Amino acid sequence: MKIKTVIAEDDFRVAEIHKKFLESFKEIDVIGKALNGKEVIQLLEQQQADLLLLDVYMPDQLGTDLLPIIRQQFPQTDIIMVTAATDKELFEKALHYGVENFLIKPVKLDRFNQTIEEYVNKHQLMQTRDEVNQDFVDLIYKKSPASTDENKESSLPKGIDEITLVKVRNVIENSTSSLSAEDVGVVIGASRTTARRYLEYLASTKSCKAEVVYGAVGRPERRYCKI
Repeated sequence: MKIKTVIAEDDFRVAEIHKKFLESFKEIDVIGKALNGKEVIQLLEQQQADLLLLDVYMPDQLGTDLLPIIRQQFPQTDIIMVTAATDKELFEKALHYGVENFLIKPVKLDRFNQTIEEYVNKHQLMQTRDEVNQDFVDLIYKKSPASTDENKESSLPKGIDEITLVKVRNVIENSTSSLSAEDVGVVIGASRTTARRYLEYLASTKSCKAEVVYGAVGRPERRYCKI
């Protein structure tokens, strides 16, 4: 299911740029744009949004003044602030109300994409568990265990992201049959090449088993399953 997203931005040109950026993520569906605070509340009342991109400076009120209203009336909606505001008090208020991130304009495309990608990964990871443990909580909050020599040695190699790794591992552990890299890529919303990289890493650490299966025409296929 796609992440339903609302953009709150008083400059329609900037709002359209944000929309195009967001639409590059197949996991996201932009369901509306608001030009002021009143329209933000109206949109959230009409649509059950998962994510709100919220500006601070809007014609009728500050976006930060909407935070307590949104938290009370729409607690299921996550918030990422995208703003030119550099006032520390506004930032502190945003932190107080649990915004996911605070991007200061002008936002570079790679920084914007990184923030959205991290949010998408976190959102998808939250869907994989009914119960949590401390490792899962630390992963969501991006906290690492206390630094030890053992932890330093077990740091993930370049190109392996911890959140994506957990998603791939969960797919394997929850499957009753072996899966190809393409199968796993479809489930996690990644390319076959990306999925294979994570699967091979899991196989190398004995976290899953890799096997070669020959298809009907005799073409070998590498498949992965839980141990």
